[in-house]
Amino acid sequence: MNRSLAPGHRPSLPERRPQPVVPAAALPAPMLDPRAADPGDDDAINLKNYWRILVKRKWLVLSVLTTVLAVVLVKTLLTPSVFRAGATLQIDQDTIKIIQSEGLTPAEGVGDRDYYQTQYELLRSRSLAERVAASMSPDLVAQLLAQRAPGLWTRLSGSGTAEAEDAPAAEPGRDEIATFVQSRLSVEPVRNSRLVRIHFDSLDPAFSATMANAIADAFIATHIDRRFEASAYAKNYLEDRLQQLKQKLEESEKQLVQFAQAQGIVSIDQQQSPAAQELQSINASMATAQQRRIEAESKYRRSQTTASDALPEVLLSSSVAQLKTKRAELLGEYQEKLRIFKPGYPAMEQIKGQIDEVDKQLASEIGRIKGSIRSEFDAASSAESMLGQRLAELKAQMLDLQGRSIQYNIIKREVDTNRELYDGLLQRYKEIGVAGGITANNISVVDRARAPASRFSPNLSRNLLLGLLAGIAAGVFLALLFEHLDDTIKSPDEVEQKFGLPILGVIPRILRGSPLEALKDPRSAFSESYRSVRTALQFSTETGVPRTLFVTSSAPGEGKSTTALTLSMHFAQLGKRVLLIDADLRNPTLHQSLRVPNSAGLSNYLSGASRPLKFLHPTHVKNLACLCSGPLPPNPAELLAGPRMVTLLRLAAASFDQVIVDGPPVLGIADAAILANLSGGTLLVIEAGSTRLGYARGVLRRLSAARARVLGVVMTKLDPRQGGANHAYGDYGYYAYGSRPKLAKLEAPRARRA
Repeated sequence: MNRSLAPGHRPSLPERRPQPVVPAAALPAPMLDPRAADPGDDDAINLKNYWRILVKRKWLVLSVLTTVLAVVLVKTLLTPSVFRAGATLQIDQDTIKIIQSEGLTPAEGVGDRDYYQTQYELLRSRSLAERVAASMSPDLVAQLLAQRAPGLWTRLSGSGTAEAEDAPAAEPGRDEIATFVQSRLSVEPVRNSRLVRIHFDSLDPAFSATMANAIADAFIATHIDRRFEASAYAKNYLEDRLQQLKQKLEESEKQLVQFAQAQGIVSIDQQQSPAAQELQSINASMATAQQRRIEAESKYRRSQTTASDALPEVLLSSSVAQLKTKRAELLGEYQEKLRIFKPGYPAMEQIKGQIDEVDKQLASEIGRIKGSIRSEFDAASSAESMLGQRLAELKAQMLDLQGRSIQYNIIKREVDTNRELYDGLLQRYKEIGVAGGITANNISVVDRARAPASRFSPNLSRNLLLGLLAGIAAGVFLALLFEHLDDTIKSPDEVEQKFGLPILGVIPRILRGSPLEALKDPRSAFSESYRSVRTALQFSTETGVPRTLFVTSSAPGEGKSTTALTLSMHFAQLGKRVLLIDADLRNPTLHQSLRVPNSAGLSNYLSGASRPLKFLHPTHVKNLACLCSGPLPPNPAELLAGPRMVTLLRLAAASFDQVIVDGPPVLGIADAAILANLSGGTLLVIEAGSTRLGYARGVLRRLSAARARVLGVVMTKLDPRQGGANHAYGDYGYYAYGSRPKLAKLEAPRARRA
């Protein structure tokens, strides 16, 4: 290094060999993805994040809760006391049966639920309210007028009270009273029972009890009236229907008689008709005659085909048997005398004549038997034929009668049906006339209403509890809503999850004083957090911290210059030769923090007015030199993009161990992209709770387009009271260990020895 070019250079600093500066474009660019995975895509519920949001916005939640409780308290105190009286009714199922007939029994209802729900709606009905309004006495109407409470604004202002008391109240109409009754009435079914409670709310406890009892009585009276109306309607309906059926029955009976006379029908009853009885008898006789004819025909045919002597009738005949016996005797006698006498002997002739006479008699008897068989067959056939003719005649008569009795039966059935309907309706009409709709009432009052001893509403404790729950819910909702609408980066986790960049350090917010004052205390949380950034940078790459480190941010005021200055001081404390370059040629601030002149500097060199490293200034920090920005040029981007800036960084890297460049913000200008491309590494500064996600994504896109080597992110101004202490990068109370008296006493000798 040419010492004449660096008047602020300390001679105690050792010289180093010149080392070339490798621009970021020549280094492997890290994989930057400004559209990294958003943790919002994760469905897992992180309760710690919700708790952090609530702690962060606890004042909003408390404000909303206090406001809601105050409004509830004021409204409760200003609301008039309302008294509720209740009467209990028992409602049993009942069905009015008008017509009863076999197989058509009216059902009791679709279901218990439908029936009781119908009764509840009848209790809430307009007709019941109008009936109660019509039955109210003038005293009750006057009490009803007193129930009209003044409005909230009237009670708050106190105006209009005297006028309201002096002005006569207009008497309400029936519709208005019914509306009032309906609005103050509530029905409460008792679960798993047939009981129902009727509640009435008003400003007067006695009036509430009176109205509840009046509604119960009116409901029972309405139910009874409905029964009487149903009975009266049924009676009138049955009278008309009986008259119609009576006329129809008379007409059908006349039509039946006229048709029977015209057709000559006496009776078509199968058991009373003579033709039917005769037909039945003829059928039986016909079967017997057919059997006899068959038997006779069988005998006759057998007599024609069988020898006469072999016929059963002949064999069984006693006359034939006697004649055969006599003939056998004569033949025996003839044979016996034939031994003695010759056939011509008179005695023999006489015997032979007797035998011939017996044979004639036997032949005559057999012929007579055969004739009787033939006669029996002829008689059976004749009887069968006559019975068949008579049966045919009776069948023709019955068929003719049945054909003529079709219309007769139709008319007769109509007569029978009309007679049954008439008798049934007449019996039901007599029953309804006797009963008159007076049956056991299925609705009864179990407990009558009494004047309540305490008010029903407003309930201060209940309202406050509901207000507390509503206030907490509203506060939490608004806190989560504002947090959702707030798209700023609030925690280091968001940087890692949304952009995929490592967090090199988290810098706490300074609640009192300036950053330089906080740096004076090496044991403060502010100093310790930057030491952690320095340590993280040493492990950010394989070769350690890049020789040229560019520090930038998305927008002004995020702590970029403070980070560059503090890191320079901490690297200098390690014994490194550090050069801090203020490359923000638009709004430089390092010369104010280091209290060095800014009359000449980087802009002079870049414009060709001086040699490199001519305007270096020593600082109060050992091993730290500063190159200020110099006069503000009109064209910063053109100067930074020139070759002189590359030469400057190469010479600075050759002469110093560490070169830190404090550049301008990335958004809106091209200076930061040029410097990021020329530097060996880029450090992005993000302010917690201020930098928006869109801005940060835009910064990363521009740095990626410039092929910048982004080492990581430093999050500044993180408030531990808003949940930052929950981050895993450490407890800032531990960073501030110098505030602990015992540790301070232990560390003091070490500091003195050092």
